[in-house]
Amino acid sequence: MKATYAFLRRLEAVLAGTFLLLMVLLIFAGGLARMLGHPLNWTIDLSTCFFAWGAFLCADIAWRRDALMSIDVVTTMVPAKAARMLLYANYLIISVFLVYVVYAGAWLSWVSRARSFQGIPGVSYSWVTASIVVGGLLLLFTTGQKAYRALRQDRAAGASQQATR
Repeated sequence: MKATYAFLRRLEAVLAGTFLLLMVLLIFAGGLARMLGHPLNWTIDLSTCFFAWGAFLCADIAWRRDALMSIDVVTTMVPAKAARMLLYANYLIISVFLVYVVYAGAWLSWVSRARSFQGIPGVSYSWVTASIVVGGLLLLFTTGQKAYRALRQDRAAGASQQATR
């Protein structure tokens, strides 16, 4: 199971990097083609899709690595138990928000299924909006893992305190 999860994490990182690189290349190619008098209208639409997917995948990677911005002014000023409760409250708020994001993203994917890209007729815009659902699920899974790890640490700390008494 750990090997599968490690493979999926590497795949997520490779896909995120690839999508962001392709986005930059497509925007550059589109600008260059426009400058040469032969605009490629589809490059902007496809780069938008790559950006959406890349952004959500990168958000999950950053969340997993604790690389997102955080403000810890309050948690440093309160006792350790209160700070731990704030951590769990934060995980709960994030989880509730992500459940809403997944729900709203699924609804948006459904209603945009008939909409096509301007420069790529016949391709549904749901390919872009599906990134909300997948990204939200990945972030929700990562949040669940963080909460589970925090609970295990608290149980281990509680067990070690019981043993020393």
